[in-house]
Amino acid sequence: MSDEKNIVAFMPRIVSSFFAGFLATLVFHQLTLWALWHAGLAPFAPFSLTATSPFGVPAVFSLSFWGGIWGILFTFVERKFPSRGGYWVAAFLFGAVLTSLVALVIVLPLKGRPMGGGWGLALLVTAFLINGAWGVGTALFLRLFSRQKPT
Repeated sequence: MSDEKNIVAFMPRIVSSFFAGFLATLVFHQLTLWALWHAGLAPFAPFSLTATSPFGVPAVFSLSFWGGIWGILFTFVERKFPSRGGYWVAAFLFGAVLTSLVALVIVLPLKGRPMGGGWGLALLVTAFLINGAWGVGTALFLRLFSRQKPT
């Protein structure tokens, strides 16, 4: 019974974590991709409305959904981040390294593309920067939702 109470008590944090990751994808991830695309550095464009399988959801919203799922994972890990400026560095690195590795090593092959997307420098730098921006954005939205002052 006590485990059920703990889950119910933690549910608002899980919901806010999902929305933090979802919004961070739409704002931080996609706007960073927009800037890289317009600078001629990104190998793909932002805000893709291409339908995804199997439900035909526009790619940007599918990506945002998965950003929300990652946001939930983020909230479990961020308690271990250092304080002050180290928190923001850890948030950036969480997004830049962990989510990029999963995308490059697991997601791309599942979609029939080569592992690492061919390991092209433009793709790797783009993945690192947009996912790192997502990490910082998720941290910022979590702080805003919980009305905490950044450390």
